[in-house]
Amino acid sequence: MRNQNAGITRKSWLLWIPLLPTILFCLGFQIIPVINLLKSSLLSEGNLTFKFFTQVLTSPGIIDSFKNTFTLSLGTASLGVIFGFLVAFAIISSPDKTVRNALTALADVTTNFGGAPLAFAFIVVLGSTGVVTLLLKEIGIALYPNFRIYSLKGLIISYLYFQIPLMILLIIPSIMGLKKEWWEGAINLGATTGRFWIEIAIPYLAPALFGSFLLLFANSFGAYATAWTLTGSDVNLVTIQIGSLIRGEVQVEPELANAIAAVGLLIMGISVGGYIWLGTKSKAR
Repeated sequence: MRNQNAGITRKSWLLWIPLLPTILFCLGFQIIPVINLLKSSLLSEGNLTFKFFTQVLTSPGIIDSFKNTFTLSLGTASLGVIFGFLVAFAIISSPDKTVRNALTALADVTTNFGGAPLAFAFIVVLGSTGVVTLLLKEIGIALYPNFRIYSLKGLIISYLYFQIPLMILLIIPSIMGLKKEWWEGAINLGATTGRFWIEIAIPYLAPALFGSFLLLFANSFGAYATAWTLTGSDVNLVTIQIGSLIRGEVQVEPELANAIAAVGLLIMGISVGGYIWLGTKSKAR
């Protein structure tokens, strides 16, 4: 009996070996850095302090960065959910399997295209001397100075480039979960298309839609490279504020930067946690 128990214990340990690289990665690049971040933001000369978090909650510049980041994140998440859902539904509705697979693969590739390359691409296309800007100018439509790609509105447009494809990938499985029998049954009972969507489809898709919104919000909230490359310090965002404090553009304040990052991580953590919880609720149905 002891030998049998020992064998079971040995097998259970062996099952953890494939997970070891993932565990080490999470410890080295996620858990330990977050612990150090919190430690740095709560200590000053070895003493416990909340002065950095007080600065985060009272400094006009930092509060403004959170307002701008919320505006950007809410805007791109809302538009991403709307347009992403419409495109995803169009993809699923296509009768050609090759077209469906090709468009899904394109969305998969596009959602990973961000950062500095994306910013430069939008500068080339919609910058003050961009291709589309000059073409519109030729036909009498002047984008500038009413529109600037180097602004908050410009960031919303550029962020949609990776937010919409991400939404497509997130919502396609849920759309595929809408059974054809539900539609046929509703129509046979005299329901209109609108009533089917209002009473059956939308309630069924609601957890996935709201969960996707939360994930898109967190994705936008934590983005840095695209915003910095496109706008520099012209748009005051949380991630840009953190970067400027670490680089010391005005003065080096890593502890304050860590406090801002801690608040940002809390917000993103709540969003991602909400997405996971809604995902489990959606699967349970």
